[in-house]
Amino acid sequence: MRPDGRPHSAGVGAIWVDETLYFVSGPGTRRARNLAANPACTVSVRLRGVDLTLEGEAHRTTEAATLERVAAVYGEGGWPATVQDEGFTAPFMATSAGPPPWHLYRLNLHRAIAVATEEPHGVTRWDFTG
Repeated sequence: MRPDGRPHSAGVGAIWVDETLYFVSGPGTRRARNLAANPACTVSVRLRGVDLTLEGEAHRTTEAATLERVAAVYGEGGWPATVQDEGFTAPFMATSAGPPPWHLYRLNLHRAIAVATEEPHGVTRWDFTG
C-alpha cells in the first residue's frame, strides 16, 4: 500500500522454495518503501487450472543460508543470482529494480484464495495461523 493508502500493484519474480514464497526488490523501489512502511501485501499467481491470491506480510530476509538456497533455485530457473551484501546481484535484472544488491523478501502467509479455472471449477479459501 502506498503512503497515501492507495494500493500498489506490480509484477514480481516470485519463486517457491521449500514451501515458502520469496521475491526480490531493489531497496529504493516503491515496493520496498511500501513494505518498509506496511508489510501487508498480496501476491497473485496463475497456476495450471487455478488462479491463486496469497495474502500475508512480506519481510526482508538476510539469513545467509536462506539467501544461498533461494539463489540456487533462481539459478536453476535461469536467473544467475549470487549472494552479496545480504542480498542478490546478477548480470541482469529489471532496470526498475535499481542497482544491486537486491533485497530478498519472504511472504509470511495468512490466507490463500484459489479460483479454479478448469472443471470442476469453484473457489476455496485457506486461513493460516501461527
